[in-house]
Amino acid sequence: MTEQFSVGLVEDHRVLRRTLARLIDDQADMRCTVEAGSCEEFFAALDAGLAPPAIVLMDIGLPGMSGIEGLVRLASLSPATRSLVFTVHEDDQKVFDAIASGAVGYLLKPSPPDEIVAAIREVQQGASPINPYIARKVLGRFNRLAPPAPPNDEYGLSPREREILGLLVDGLTIRKIADELAISHHTIDNHLRSVYRKLHVRSRSKAVVKAVTEDLL
Repeated sequence: MTEQFSVGLVEDHRVLRRTLARLIDDQADMRCTVEAGSCEEFFAALDAGLAPPAIVLMDIGLPGMSGIEGLVRLASLSPATRSLVFTVHEDDQKVFDAIASGAVGYLLKPSPPDEIVAAIREVQQGASPINPYIARKVLGRFNRLAPPAPPNDEYGLSPREREILGLLVDGLTIRKIADELAISHHTIDNHLRSVYRKLHVRSRSKAVVKAVTEDLL
């Protein structure tokens, strides 16, 4: 039997929320454990004893507490939960705010069902799925805001670590990086732990942000 991981939905459009819940529950490897029309409703469920889901699909334009505020609170309450933004908003500031608030991926509405499911699985596998158009906006925003870059060797990254970090920035999953470099994913995990330690970060998304903003590659 396939082991399932839990997914939460925070989406104020009831029909879309139900459609997404059914889509998730139709998959063998995931199940929707909570549907909420607002951040307040979602956090009330957690306060009532619901186990935080492994992944949360979060809209930004919500009534009451915004999705951005929700991302910040969720990161504080459940650091292990990974958030995937699913929204119509594509302006630079909202994209930047979502990533800075802890989102590991950013999808635009509407997205085909297979892309939504694939993105959820990528997040579960440790990747950071971002729509290509959004990715260009994020990189452009980071480049404009980037502080003067320190010397590339300041963090002491090895050539292999720098190579893996570059593939991470390109959006590859651990398995795809392992295939690309013809080494085991366990070896990739070990290198990534070393990269995080040297960069003083705790997640792939923050390692990617640091790599881009400080021009480490």
